[in-house]
Amino acid sequence: MKFNPRVYWLFYWLIRGAYRILLVGNIKGLENIPNSGALIMASNHASHFDPPILGCNLRRVVVYFARKTLWKPGFASWWLDAVGAIPIDRDGESDIQAMKNTLRALKAGAALSLFPEGTRSPDENLQPAKPGIGLIAAKSQAMVIPCRIFNANKALSRNSKLPNFSVSVHVVYGKPLKPKDYDPGKDAGKERYQLIANNIMAAISQITRPRTQAI
Repeated sequence: MKFNPRVYWLFYWLIRGAYRILLVGNIKGLENIPNSGALIMASNHASHFDPPILGCNLRRVVVYFARKTLWKPGFASWWLDAVGAIPIDRDGESDIQAMKNTLRALKAGAALSLFPEGTRSPDENLQPAKPGIGLIAAKSQAMVIPCRIFNANKALSRNSKLPNFSVSVHVVYGKPLKPKDYDPGKDAGKERYQLIANNIMAAISQITRPRTQAI
């Protein structure tokens, strides 16, 4: 990866400004995010807005996944590399290089954004977790922050072509989960990764929407 801090922080402030002006709702739990150290931010997923909104409230670099097909000649490839995105082959059964890059980033103390559901929910209702996040958590033994985003699907749903800026998007960063909180250990056998994913998803499901008068 050809990470460029100047490019990352430039777009960070642009996205943060746009969110705070156009969509900001209640933001809770920022005190749960450590300033350094390996961290997996596990969130529900219902909109393309989720990744930037999840990261623009944090004053630390967040690493994201992006489909390999997005690395096209020109600005797209340059920008994805510059902000440190990890390419992943979502059509393949496994992506060894993506896993190596992910574990390398966590070993270096990165904050990684992951969506256990794997794909966007059509209505913001939580979907079953995929075992992928369980594998990454088990291999890295990183702290996990369960997060939940509310109303993002109303701002930009799976079927929307244009965003709706008349709603407020709320974000809650939950209490940290240590490995002992989510990992049943090797004795769980082949089900270990799915059990970890389920435990993380259960923590996300327990997060409730902040009380607000916003839409």
